[in-house]
Amino acid sequence: MLRIVNLDQAQSFIARKAVRLAEAEQVVAPILDAVRKRGDEAVLEYARKFDGFEGYDFRVSLKDASVSDEFASALETAARNIREFAEMQIPRENWSVSRDGRELGQIVRPLESMGAYIPAGRYPLPSTVLMTVIPAQVAGVKNICVVSPHPAAEILAAARFLGLSSVFKIGGAQAIAALAFGTATIPKVDRIVGPGNIYVAAAKKLLAGEVGIDFVAGPTEIAIIASDADPRYVAADMLAQAEHDADASSILFTTSRKLAEQVAAEVAKQLQSLPTASVACESIRNNSAVVLCPHLEAAVAACNQLAPEHLVIYDESLLREIQHAGSIFVGPHSPEAAGDYASGPNHVLPTSGAARLRGGLSAADFVKVISVQKLSEAGLHSLAPAITTLARAEGLEAHARSVEVRLGK
Repeated sequence: MLRIVNLDQAQSFIARKAVRLAEAEQVVAPILDAVRKRGDEAVLEYARKFDGFEGYDFRVSLKDASVSDEFASALETAARNIREFAEMQIPRENWSVSRDGRELGQIVRPLESMGAYIPAGRYPLPSTVLMTVIPAQVAGVKNICVVSPHPAAEILAAARFLGLSSVFKIGGAQAIAALAFGTATIPKVDRIVGPGNIYVAAAKKLLAGEVGIDFVAGPTEIAIIASDADPRYVAADMLAQAEHDADASSILFTTSRKLAEQVAAEVAKQLQSLPTASVACESIRNNSAVVLCPHLEAAVAACNQLAPEHLVIYDESLLREIQHAGSIFVGPHSPEAAGDYASGPNHVLPTSGAARLRGGLSAADFVKVISVQKLSEAGLHSLAPAITTLARAEGLEAHARSVEVRLGK
């Protein structure tokens, strides 16, 4: 079932399928417009139509979010590690004073508000509550709200654990629109983050600029580079991605035909007892492969071209050659699932090649770095010739005069 192909036959996997948003954009555009114009009334209309919402109040009480002690303990462990890692990511205020009279620096200010979209379709994702909210809390964002179309008890428990009070039972494009524009019930936010289906992605794409977003997400993906590894581990990591979605992809780049065959056999074996096999099988069959490479350098080059969301490498020395990946997992004891839940780095990651442009969601996404400059009279005097010359070269005479008036010219 898991195909084995040579590198020269693997371009269709490396080039990836384009995320097809055009049709979804046509579907969601009227929804966004309706929510902009009619607010809660439109949100309610679409929530009933698409999500089977009953009632009139989107707000969710967290009082009855009852979970096991084991789950509560897991939340504590994961949250602690996510928070510690997020604290490492905050840009710091910094100042320097030059000899020529320039005092320069940067100050760091949090966004005022954010909204987290938490999917609740085939699988409820309480871990995404932690991954989206904790970095914002670390950054100092004061107003945080969560939207989810069908929030399970575990999602609500995670929200309560983080001390949230604004949780709304809405989803889809109407939830993104409500957060972007604000309604009588749902606050307008500065940034919307979190994964979702193609309609959520299309809504975020159309609203980017009116509201900050993390990125437009496509199907989840993993790439693995290994010449020597336990085939059970590799197969398990590939299936961990495949079970997410039929459109997910899992690709192993290897120099070893023996490992390739062992992994293919192990995938088939593990699928036999996997409860999510119906989804994973389709992903493995249609979007996944083992790619045989002539050497590791070729495997790394192909992987950099792919720019995968998740990358597992078994040889740590390859790390310095990796240019593009959302998150990297090094060695046999670093399964991708650790990053999904509890090791600390964020699991909201760029897909569909966006890892060429940025890494995963971080606390830095929730702050602004604002430059500050203070010039002494002597400092302005020393810069005046450069400023005025450049200003007049651009035809901006008032710019030049704003300097010269301070220098008595």
